[in-house]
Amino acid sequence: MRSSRPLAPEAAAPSAPLRFRSPRLMGVVNVTPDSFYPGSRTASTDAAVERGLRLVEEGADFLDVGGQSTRPGSDPVPLEEERARVLPVIAALAKKAKTPISVDTDKARVAAEALDAGARIVNDVTALRGDKDMARVAARAERVVLMHMLGDSPKTMQKDPRYGDVVGEVREFLAERLDAFAAAGGDRSRAWIDPGIGFGKTAEQNLALIKHAGELASLAPVLLGVSRKSFLSKVSPDDGPEDRLPGSLALALWGGLAGVEVLRVHDVAATRRALATFAAAAGAR
Repeated sequence: MRSSRPLAPEAAAPSAPLRFRSPRLMGVVNVTPDSFYPGSRTASTDAAVERGLRLVEEGADFLDVGGQSTRPGSDPVPLEEERARVLPVIAALAKKAKTPISVDTDKARVAAEALDAGARIVNDVTALRGDKDMARVAARAERVVLMHMLGDSPKTMQKDPRYGDVVGEVREFLAERLDAFAAAGGDRSRAWIDPGIGFGKTAEQNLALIKHAGELASLAPVLLGVSRKSFLSKVSPDDGPEDRLPGSLALALWGGLAGVEVLRVHDVAATRRALATFAAAAGAR
């Protein structure tokens, strides 16, 4: 009598190894009172420096220091206030840690003075569109991050975002900004591109960009920022940013499969542990 049981597991064909490469991690240091995730806010220079050093101990490959919230609906911070927030933090971190520092700003003067203070990366959410002098300043940096944002301001970016083909349109925008950076004297090989998750996109549009992040990498290395963002609550309902670490870690693992170069994260230690565990299971080196 023949057995109706399925083949034993050992009879199945061996599974192919996953192609997984752990992205590098950019830890977030918000010198702001109003960033969307309260756990990332710091109220003083000392607190921000302490957070930055803690992220370095947790394994951050880069630190991203910002003095202006870019959450949906946020207002710009005056130049002098932003300078006062970020420059002392960058100067202190540059002296105390060897980890490369990024300045998250859309103001050319803040970027220039941050580079003078020890920053090595310029991260501009406007992709050099917000300040006519930014492209020239960014060309001095070791790296520049060019991000897609719908429109020209976080204040209005989430008001009815529409695209015919979100992946194609974001790709076209980023290609144009890479050309603009090169035309201003920048070295294209120093640019990272960011699809701008949450910057003028619906949850469905964000997910489409995340799914196709590997396609964007044909333009330039991709930096992906999904950590604790609100679209995660559309995928799995939650009680706010404090409850979004599981979704953030899941997408960090996806980033490793998609070929993302850098993940911008609030939770360096947890993300690094998740990536290391997944890499071990995938057989990655």
